[in-house]
Amino acid sequence: MNSNDLKFLLESVKNGVVDIDEAMENLADLPFKDLGFAKIDNHRELRVGYPEVIYCEGKTIDQVVKIIEFMLTKNSNILGTRANKEMYLAVKEICPEAIYNDLSRTIVIKKHEIQKPDTYIAIVTAGTSDLPVAEEASVTAEILGNNVITISDVGVAGIHRLFDRLDIIRGAKVVIVAAGMEGALASVLGGLVDKPVIAVPTSIGYGANFGGLSALLAMLNSCASGVSVVNIDNGFGAGYLASMINKL
Repeated sequence: MNSNDLKFLLESVKNGVVDIDEAMENLADLPFKDLGFAKIDNHRELRVGYPEVIYCEGKTIDQVVKIIEFMLTKNSNILGTRANKEMYLAVKEICPEAIYNDLSRTIVIKKHEIQKPDTYIAIVTAGTSDLPVAEEASVTAEILGNNVITISDVGVAGIHRLFDRLDIIRGAKVVIVAAGMEGALASVLGGLVDKPVIAVPTSIGYGANFGGLSALLAMLNSCASGVSVVNIDNGFGAGYLASMINKL
């Protein structure tokens, strides 16, 4: 339930369209619903503006299905991250409109449109191998109601590719940069744009990349101002934060 839903319910009670008992029934699951193995935060959209997102990795297929089955009763948009194809196929049996993105490993169920601001989020990747993380950021930002433009494979090994798309990147309200190896692209863009840069270190790289640690440390030590850093491969966190900035 979001603030608009609650306001509509209260106005319906006030106008006599909905009686008090029915309204109480609608509010029975606030602030959370206990499924035994999970407590679904039905109050989150009222507090922060976005509904709870399901992190599917580590959950069983049955748990994911039961969580989504309950969330469908609330008519909220649903996002599941780090989901596998088997989870999606099981979800699709209870919700045929569910969409799976192989690249980002996300399940999306869109129950209603969200009004988008005129501004957009630019998502930039250093290499093609960084696209799965960038795609998770893109899917997240889109389901939260944002316009997104993705510019891929413009890393520092061929910096001229970046300059060719710089006007589009500079036009964004916030920029997400996904980069592995040494993670240099975030610092480069931080010195070229006047917008917040959210750096996402990826686990792409050879042995001394240490599963993304080298990119993480490089981004944290960036000499460019205006660069913030999320966790390794955390495209969801970057997309969520970018959405909040884009809607300020």
